[in-house]
Amino acid sequence: MTELVHSPPKNKSRIELIDASRGGALIAMAIYHFAWDLEFFGYATPGMTAVGGWRLFARSIASSFLFLVGFSLLLAHVRGVRWRPFWWRMVQVGGAAAAITIVTYFATPDAFIFFGILHHIALASLVGLVFLRLPAVALVLIAVGAIALPALWRSDMFNGMALAWTGLAAVNPRSNDFVPLFPWFGAVLLGMAAAKIARASGWTERAAGKPLPGWTRPLQFAGQHSLAVYLLHQPVLIGLIFLASLVVPPQAEEPRVGFQRACEAQCVDTRDGAFCEAYCGCVIAEIDGDARAGEIYTGAPSQDATAWLSEIATQCSIATDMDMPGEAE
Repeated sequence: MTELVHSPPKNKSRIELIDASRGGALIAMAIYHFAWDLEFFGYATPGMTAVGGWRLFARSIASSFLFLVGFSLLLAHVRGVRWRPFWWRMVQVGGAAAAITIVTYFATPDAFIFFGILHHIALASLVGLVFLRLPAVALVLIAVGAIALPALWRSDMFNGMALAWTGLAAVNPRSNDFVPLFPWFGAVLLGMAAAKIARASGWTERAAGKPLPGWTRPLQFAGQHSLAVYLLHQPVLIGLIFLASLVVPPQAEEPRVGFQRACEAQCVDTRDGAFCEAYCGCVIAEIDGDARAGEIYTGAPSQDATAWLSEIATQCSIATDMDMPGEAE
């Protein structure tokens, strides 16, 4: 069985809606990754998938996966942890996570995936066992705390790679897929709470064995083999775009121009255009006068350069606020 999440006990009918929902989340993930790949190859605006609607889309996808992890985890083990299938799935998901770390370390060493969605699912599945017996209300309250924690408290003590996976570092590490314990474990706990409520209301019994329309069969199949789909879809998409790039190469863009475009695109998510133009101009002026400009503009800054860039961003934000008419009151 190659599932990202835990299936119900085998003596119970599958809930097709859960499989289809998981399959739908996989389709959404493939769409996002396709957009990210287009950006990576230079066909889309740099930073496009990190801001605005794309950023919200990515967070919604991760939240849906982790919600389903919690929902299925509780249904699978609510009557007692089934250790043999649990450890077998842990080996599958953990092994796949380790493989992704190794591959991305060699492919993109400055932004390799050391704690992505699979790493989180493996850890959350293990930690989630501790919360199986709690009532739904308690699970919701703890989930709210987990989601709020990184917004309320972060510390430099978590900045090292050994503790950055907690999500409490003052500066998030550079990674192409970073899904830390906090706040994302909150989605798992909410899924567990929803499963508690679904069982108490009798929804799971009514839904078990209830067939969905035939058009959902591909979604259900993908949902039942979600780990395999997850591992295979990116190599396929990257391969297709690479082949396309041999026929129709992307138009080259100066790294500095791309950086400014990405800066302004991210900024306008929260501020007006005039502020963002001045703010990004300030940041670029600081970068141009530093020896680390090359690595920053090419999108592969070291951890030291990333921390320095964060300081520059803060300084430029304050300076721009003071210089903008009516902004400094």
